[in-house]
Amino acid sequence: MVVRALAAAALLLSLAAPAAALDFVETPSLEGKGLPPIAERLPQVPLVVDLEAQGRKVGHPGGAIQTLIGRAKDARLINVWGYARLVGYNEKFELKPDILEAVDVEDGRVFTLRLRKGHKWSDGAPFTSEDIRYWWEDIATNTELSPSGPEPFMLVNGEMPAFEVVDAETVKFTWAAPNPLFLPALAAAADPFIYRPAHYLKNFHRKYGEEGKIAALVQGKQVRNWAQLHNQLDEMYNATNPDLPSLQPWVPSKGASDRRLVMRRNPYFHRVDTAGHQLPYADEVVMTVADGKLIAAKAQAGEVDLQARNLGFSDITVLKKGQANAKYHTLLWPSAKANQIAIYPNLTVKDPTWRTLLRDVRFRRALSLGIDRDMINRTLFFGFGVPSNNAVLAQSELFKEDYRTKWTGYDVAQANALLDEIGLTQRRSDGIRLMPDGRPLEIIVETSGESQEESDALQLVAETWREIGVAAFEKASDRDNVRNRALGGDLVMTVFSGYDNGVATADMSPAERVPSDSAFLTGMAWGAYVDSKGTNGEKIDYAPAQKLMDAYKTWLGAVAEADRAAAWHAILDTHVDEVLTIGLVAEVRQPIVVKDKLQNVPKDGVWGWDPGANFGVYGMDTFFFDEAGTGRS
Repeated sequence: MVVRALAAAALLLSLAAPAAALDFVETPSLEGKGLPPIAERLPQVPLVVDLEAQGRKVGHPGGAIQTLIGRAKDARLINVWGYARLVGYNEKFELKPDILEAVDVEDGRVFTLRLRKGHKWSDGAPFTSEDIRYWWEDIATNTELSPSGPEPFMLVNGEMPAFEVVDAETVKFTWAAPNPLFLPALAAAADPFIYRPAHYLKNFHRKYGEEGKIAALVQGKQVRNWAQLHNQLDEMYNATNPDLPSLQPWVPSKGASDRRLVMRRNPYFHRVDTAGHQLPYADEVVMTVADGKLIAAKAQAGEVDLQARNLGFSDITVLKKGQANAKYHTLLWPSAKANQIAIYPNLTVKDPTWRTLLRDVRFRRALSLGIDRDMINRTLFFGFGVPSNNAVLAQSELFKEDYRTKWTGYDVAQANALLDEIGLTQRRSDGIRLMPDGRPLEIIVETSGESQEESDALQLVAETWREIGVAAFEKASDRDNVRNRALGGDLVMTVFSGYDNGVATADMSPAERVPSDSAFLTGMAWGAYVDSKGTNGEKIDYAPAQKLMDAYKTWLGAVAEADRAAAWHAILDTHVDEVLTIGLVAEVRQPIVVKDKLQNVPKDGVWGWDPGANFGVYGMDTFFFDEAGTGRS
């Protein structure tokens, strides 16, 4: 596999013209700031974004995008939405070089990363292979800074790669076996940042910095030691250190308050449009903290230019009413989650009667058949969603109709027949069946208490489950308590959103759908056992769960895309046939408020976290203001 930015489509859009043929245009807001000319600020080969080839407009620089966040820590979203990645996804969820000029991949295990010559950090310092070497040798494998060692995507069969600096713009990672996790990890919404501004951070590293200065800073910042100081200043994701150089389109400005955070353009950003304008178009992104409950009302009042955070499906009616007066429009993008709401039976519950019952596939199929998903879709989502399993969406290249429909039809007769077949024929006077030990078949579904939508859906599920002799009751607590109880085997069933990635490709990791770690809600104890290498949790003792893990191991070792796709289908087939989770409704719409004068926000998109980075794959750096306000994207 060879991926090259100049031979393939550039990230976000196709490459329209060689950068050398462009006449670069200076950004007005940067004039007179004492910066080098634009041609000297850009890499020798910048990433040229061809907007017209994608049906969008070539814009012009200027303006500030106003948006609201519910808490100051959400400032880190600027590094999600900006979505500058070594490699990233385009709108078709294909991996393309971005910060990198090219990536060469041999046998799925040797990755040669080629940087753009002349690329610079936001402070003007060169971005070179030293910045990747510093991360790998002085941070990721330094036990004082990273006690747990490198992240899992950097390990294959528990082994680290060989690392080589080839030259100032080229590094190579070599594993003994294929590592299909590597490139998708680099394209994630939460960037792992396998590079660091070495010229800045070396000042706080014991190996490079002046001992006296480091000691004074440790004392002044009231931290324990140099490692804690370094980690505090090295926060590439959180956007709280304005002194930390960045490669993102916008960087934190100094003097921000905890209520209003101003992100200003990076004058050394590596992307340009075909007219020679350096991106991003917007000079600033202003993130104002507001009570999450008031954000919909503030959006309706016209206080934002772009808003999706803290808005939900229930806000659509209110938002639509305010459009004309506040001069905005409301886009409705389908969620990229595999399901809006899914029910997760805990197959590692400690109670032996429940464990036997939940592990009987007939019971899980009966529960699924006993849900009127059309009614839930009409009642909660006005029919805008799609009744579906918690599998993948039609937008995924892996989609099959069975993945949406198998065991999802509302069939009370078949559900009752399956429960009778199991032997649950005894009922109490109100029609609720009795379990084999004589207890009433009452399922306590535990929730995080964070979503009224989940509570409403559970009430509707409980109504139709009573028709098959099953009672269900919600027990709300908090997310940590729910997960701890599931991990400890005290929880019978929980409800949560569906799998994050409903638009998966064969090259994306299926890890969240298998018991590879303790996040696997259908059997957290199995995941804990795998994750801890047998020191915690329970060894997998259920054939469908083992089938998932076997397919995942096949995927990890596959080099050919067809083999990875086959492994994905084995996982999805197992999920839907075994009803390992009970999905309700997919493709529920996410409202996105866009001021009429803000251009290039696509009318049709998919709202996802990973992959997608919310606005990230749609190039938020290409959004611009048409001051006349006469056109829409």
